[in-house]
Amino acid sequence: MTDAMAAAEKDTVWMGKALDLARHGIGLCSPNPVVGCVILDRQGEVAGEGWHEYDRLDHAEVVAIRAAGDRAKGGTAYVTLEPCNHTGRTGPCTQALITAGVARVVAATRDPNPLVAGTGLERLRQAGIAVEVGVCQAEAQRLNEGFARWIVSKRPTVEMKVAITLDGRIGPPPGKQAARQPYWITGEASRAAVQVMRWEADAVLTGVDTVIADDPMMTDRSGRPRRRQLQRVILDSALRMPLDAKLVTTAQDDVVLFTVSKDEARVQELIRRGVRVKVLTADSGRVPLGRVLDMLGADGIQTLLTETGTRLNTALLAAGLVDRLKVFCSPQIMGSDAVPAFRGLSMPVMLDAAEVERHGNDYSVSALLRDPWASAPKH
Repeated sequence: MTDAMAAAEKDTVWMGKALDLARHGIGLCSPNPVVGCVILDRQGEVAGEGWHEYDRLDHAEVVAIRAAGDRAKGGTAYVTLEPCNHTGRTGPCTQALITAGVARVVAATRDPNPLVAGTGLERLRQAGIAVEVGVCQAEAQRLNEGFARWIVSKRPTVEMKVAITLDGRIGPPPGKQAARQPYWITGEASRAAVQVMRWEADAVLTGVDTVIADDPMMTDRSGRPRRRQLQRVILDSALRMPLDAKLVTTAQDDVVLFTVSKDEARVQELIRRGVRVKVLTADSGRVPLGRVLDMLGADGIQTLLTETGTRLNTALLAAGLVDRLKVFCSPQIMGSDAVPAFRGLSMPVMLDAAEVERHGNDYSVSALLRDPWASAPKH
């Protein structure tokens, strides 16, 4: 192995450690990105580590520098996102690294924030610090897909979750499901994985048809720590939301319903029961999906998980609004009379670079349909 190959392998190993640290911030960083940092001293030993949590203010680099102390001087900092070069709630991390005297900074990816977007790396170079960028970039960008979409477009990244049978069905034939009771397509392992997806999200969205059929709670029951309350979002064009639905009876400023109905009495009754109601102008008689994303983004929602039925699954895909699709598949066949996952798509949806996982007796397929980083500034 050449010296260059050995150095590249070392960078990959330590960036992997920084990525592991960054994951400690999932659920605790939004609306900021998740970031991890490892600082090695001159001898290549770990001097300091850190990750970012929003409520603790300090960014990962500052936490690691504080832990490293004087050992940071002449050392190497591995950071999963380009250090910031502006003053927000805290000072610029570039200046903290410069003051600490590190000799080299390895960043996994540029920051998609237009306020940074390469200027942090350039500031470090101007200070005489050696800079490398791109180590474990794909993994680092995966961690911050929500932040990348939101910081550029002010819309959340949309991840669609669908649970299907082998023949693409999401529910039994009409009349075969008990009223307002969920019909589980997948097993417990898959359902536990969905709870982790909710934990990673800022909001979860469903349609009133699903509420009427299943009466879901739509809560995060992962048991993992989160900073922001999961927002539960319902699309209900005609205000058919049952007033005794679990989503209504458990609302604690965490349920928002979008409608185009002008039924003011119904709106006020839902508000009285703790539901936030947004009345929008109809788009072909329906709630305008793009406007919903705009309003959620304005509320700081960066990651939106959708758990919807046939019509909304199809509408979101047809409108090109889904960034990532994750399909959980159960080894069963329901037949053509059962409810399909999609109906009436005019074009096929191709899944490139699909990731496949096992969940007990089920499996899942996940793929990126739109790259949230594609519109981020390159310089």
